[in-house]
Amino acid sequence: MLLLQNLGYNHPNKDVLFDGLNLSIGRHQKVALIGNNGAGKSTLLQLLAGELKPTTGLIQTEAAPYYVPQHFGQFDAWTVAQALHIDAKLAALHEILDGQATEANQATLDDDWTLEERSHDALRHWGLADVNLTQRLSDLSGGQKTKIFLAGLTLHQPALVLLDEPSNHLDTAGRQLLYHYIRTTASTLLVVSHDRQLLHLLDAVCELSKRGLTLYGGKYEFYAEQKQVESNALQQDVQSRTSALRKARETEREALERKHKLDARGRKHQAKAGLPTIVLNMMRNSAENSSSRLKGIHAEKVEALAKELSELRQELPDLDKMKFGFDDSGLHRGKILFDAHGLNYRYGPHPLWPEDLSFQIVSGERLALKGLNGSGKTTLLRLLLGELEPTRGTLLRAASKVMFIDQEYSLLQPQLSVYAQAQQFNTAGLQEHEVKIRLTRFLFTSAYWDKPCGTLSGGEKMRLLLCCLHLSHHAPDLIILDEPTNNLDLQNLEILAAALHDYRGTILLVSHDELFLQQLGVERAIHLSPAPST
Repeated sequence: MLLLQNLGYNHPNKDVLFDGLNLSIGRHQKVALIGNNGAGKSTLLQLLAGELKPTTGLIQTEAAPYYVPQHFGQFDAWTVAQALHIDAKLAALHEILDGQATEANQATLDDDWTLEERSHDALRHWGLADVNLTQRLSDLSGGQKTKIFLAGLTLHQPALVLLDEPSNHLDTAGRQLLYHYIRTTASTLLVVSHDRQLLHLLDAVCELSKRGLTLYGGKYEFYAEQKQVESNALQQDVQSRTSALRKARETEREALERKHKLDARGRKHQAKAGLPTIVLNMMRNSAENSSSRLKGIHAEKVEALAKELSELRQELPDLDKMKFGFDDSGLHRGKILFDAHGLNYRYGPHPLWPEDLSFQIVSGERLALKGLNGSGKTTLLRLLLGELEPTRGTLLRAASKVMFIDQEYSLLQPQLSVYAQAQQFNTAGLQEHEVKIRLTRFLFTSAYWDKPCGTLSGGEKMRLLLCCLHLSHHAPDLIILDEPTNNLDLQNLEILAAALHDYRGTILLVSHDELFLQQLGVERAIHLSPAPST
């Protein structure tokens, strides 16, 4: 169904993204494509979809791929019909019904008389009953745009499907529909995703890395087990190289000490023997050259081992070092941070929630804010943050230090360099080299220090924010995170989970990622439902 042979792609500036990729996917196979941010997963899907041309290599498919991209802003001028790829047929159908049954219109329609009805059925299936085919995508939310493209799967039943982070903008109901499609479809699937609940539904995992494409012939559980085996082997390799480097340095020191002692003893004998000055100078030069050669031999070995060790450590980021680094919050556990009674908000004549909200948030707990798209989660967050005031009811706020981490990581300033941004949080007055050491711990090597924050990927922004908060040392009473797992690869998901795990304050999460909520120990949720439309 899908075959890649020696596939390579260079960026327009000639930088090589990947080269020599080989992969074969059979009919009806469902494969996950994973890899760290920047590895080229989305670019590879664009190549397979025919939106980009490969620099080298060959792509063969038995059917035209149906591609659902990760981002939809470039399609805002399109209508829903255009996004579903039915605009030409739909226009031909309407012209025929208006009496223009030309050969061209009949050829375009190709006897697809139920097209409009099936299109509405597909939209209805994906929860878009109120969306019509002439609407512009610019009028729709991110989740609705995703569902439009997914509705095309129901409508066209393509044999080969390419999905790029399809669950990113979906609420819980939308995700369940997507999971059902993946479980039941007979189509061949290649899916880029960090959604572990989705990954568990696929037959095999293919990882894109610097080593190329590696196909793991089992489900995600098998992949995770194999990666743990590889990680353990890498840990052992690092320990072995560390030991070898230490021994090489000791050997170098001992060899030079022995050489110096022998040289000193030889000089004493030479002085007693009364040899001519020219002979003594020749012997001294010979000894110095011999010491230099000996030092060079050991130095080369030490340098080679140090380089190998450095490269291995770059493949093994230490999650324990990538944490907030806060002191514990000064609030006692159980203190009421927010107390809401009969809370509601109006954007127009009608309240946002059908029933007024009453709840408490207390210090030390971890809870989720749940609800379908349009249920008012963002509004409630703005009420908690004091950006809005309720139009009905009361909301008492006792949390003085609240940190809000949104999907765009707007705590970071896009125009600042990575190093300058870190300095903004350097409340302890650490020296430059100490700040840079901490940046390196969070995988920001010297190549990143002068990069503007606005050029970083979502995962890189998350890691930089963790580093900045690590530098600040001031523990907030409450951390609010809005869809924190969106646009993060699996490695950065683990980094974020490890950082949040050790934070001892209060956490409020807006997330549809159930596995991530379980990982953080979330035990309670505030459920929102929107008021019925009138």
